[in-house]
Amino acid sequence: MYISIGDRPPGARGAAPGRRVKVAPVVVSLGLVSLLTDISSESVAAILPLYLTTVLGLSPVAYGFLDGLYQGASALVRIASGWAADRGGHPKWVAFLGYGLSAVTKLGLLVASGFAAVTAVVAVDRVGKGIRTAPRDAMIAASTPPSHLGRAFAVHRTLDTVGAVLGPFIAFAILWAVPDGYTTVMIVSFAFALVGLALLGLLVPDERLQPGPAAERAPFRWREVCDPRLTKLLLAAGGLGLLTVGDGFIYLALLDRGGFAATWFALLYVGTNLAYLAFAVPLGRLADRVGRARVLIAGHGALVLTYACAALPLGGVVVVIVPLLLLGAFYAATDGVLAAVAGRLAAPEVRASGIACAQTVVAVVRLVASTGFGVLWFTIGPQRALLTVAALLLVVVVATYAWAKDLDEPEPGRA
Repeated sequence: MYISIGDRPPGARGAAPGRRVKVAPVVVSLGLVSLLTDISSESVAAILPLYLTTVLGLSPVAYGFLDGLYQGASALVRIASGWAADRGGHPKWVAFLGYGLSAVTKLGLLVASGFAAVTAVVAVDRVGKGIRTAPRDAMIAASTPPSHLGRAFAVHRTLDTVGAVLGPFIAFAILWAVPDGYTTVMIVSFAFALVGLALLGLLVPDERLQPGPAAERAPFRWREVCDPRLTKLLLAAGGLGLLTVGDGFIYLALLDRGGFAATWFALLYVGTNLAYLAFAVPLGRLADRVGRARVLIAGHGALVLTYACAALPLGGVVVVIVPLLLLGAFYAATDGVLAAVAGRLAAPEVRASGIACAQTVVAVVRLVASTGFGVLWFTIGPQRALLTVAALLLVVVVATYAWAKDLDEPEPGRA
């Protein structure tokens, strides 16, 4: 059941002139699943940087490796899960497998001790994320008119980010009430993951990527994934992602600079996600109006300013808040927008695979970026390392904008 004509899947779509297109129910349902799952995952993520560097005593290089793994382990399965969703025609159950795998890892964290064990659990959790992301985003794209993809992904990411706000806040509240209550955080995290998994299995419809009888659907062809315009997007996203370091490094740099106690560390994630929450829908609508590729590339300019602000030798609450606002704006301009661009450029029969390819490229280069930045931090210090990456990213943003902004131009024969 769809809220309006514009919410019907491709092939049954055809929005009537003058009708306001609303977000499809499946987008909202998936958003609620992501909300619960993010409460689970982000409550753990918010304590990991501090836990690993202060409790376990990891060096910046070791933390950089683990953060890179957190960013990039999902790349191992993203393309395979996208292919499975396209080929099988049941993206919901591919996503369900990924959500279930991530839920199980929360139990693993309860018994993990030492760097190797934590690394293994984090890797499995990120594999689960890699399995679920492309099929879920393809379901959103399949239920939304092409002209409103930015808005639909923004609504989903807004709900997702509500969970990302609540997760770190819950972790902060638990650790405030129970000193060293890391086990309690893990148990609460597992409970939220189970509720999200149940919601997906029981209430979310299995949104087919190509409606109609199987015999009438277009066959899967890998050459469609290699479309020149999609390849150009992959190159652009890869170049920008190579200079995108993990959030934990930014927060550790702010902590290193002073101005707040380590007790408040988890709330830095809350600040970033609140900013994301405020910017997601406005920037999604802006992307629909002025061009999603333009907003995606220009959004990295906010990341340049984030690095610069985090490296400034200043103190005070305001100087801590500004980088969080900029980082939230960066994610609002890039996260869902990347999937929206890839979903439009890819043919319907390979939509999940196209989105998966874009997300895989970003995940892989961010793994390299975080690992390399850990070495740079160790070598020249946090402030100089951030300023160096900021300068390089500014050059890449300007060059990429001039080269890839034409991705917003409609391709003949495709909406």
